[in-house]
Amino acid sequence: MQRYFGVKKDNNYLYLENSDYHHIKNVMRNSDGDLIEVVVDNKLYLGCIENVNKNISIIIKKEIETNDDFIPKVNLIIPLLKENKMDLILQKSTEMGVNKIIVFPFKRCVVKADKKKIKSKIERWMRILKEASEQSKRTIIPEICYEDNINSLKKDRCVNIVCSTQKNLNNVKRVLTENRNCDTINIVIGPEGGLDISEEEKLNEIGFVSTTLGPRIMRVESVPLFVLSIINYEFME
Repeated sequence: MQRYFGVKKDNNYLYLENSDYHHIKNVMRNSDGDLIEVVVDNKLYLGCIENVNKNISIIIKKEIETNDDFIPKVNLIIPLLKENKMDLILQKSTEMGVNKIIVFPFKRCVVKADKKKIKSKIERWMRILKEASEQSKRTIIPEICYEDNINSLKKDRCVNIVCSTQKNLNNVKRVLTENRNCDTINIVIGPEGGLDISEEEKLNEIGFVSTTLGPRIMRVESVPLFVLSIINYEFME
């Protein structure tokens, strides 16, 4: 059953974005009486479609109980990347339960930041996150933002991990096992050329622990999926 994130709930009606009404009518080709799922304010409803050929309305049939996304919350700090790699990370990390994504222009990023275009990029990224959240049946859409001050990444009372290519470090499984009661995990992932040593040292200063992912060097777009898979496994009920 198709899921949408609604704009609001008013009495017994649910309201969607105009693009979703277009999707219902012209892509899914729904008919009057078809059922859909709609999330509003993190609550999930079963809705019935009416007036497809006029002004579509969604009537609430019932509220559906849901299980919250797994705990702890996971925030990814990722480099600014080319569109195809960025899209993959946004889609797959949403499917795997990420709560927030912070995009950061690390020194060795191939793509250089253009602040004039960041707003439009964020709008595009938000659309990707919304679609991925609907596809993966989530009740929240991950947040996304852009930061360019490394000190803003400092997060207290969290498990803070920086994925490092240095040797003789604790591995990510051990770090997670030692912090099973944490509420939030923040993970820094470097760009294609890796983190500059000064950046990693600064991250260490503000509380991030350099952590190895093992002996292999992975592509940057593979790292979030690898780490999120480990987290899902470690904290799965």
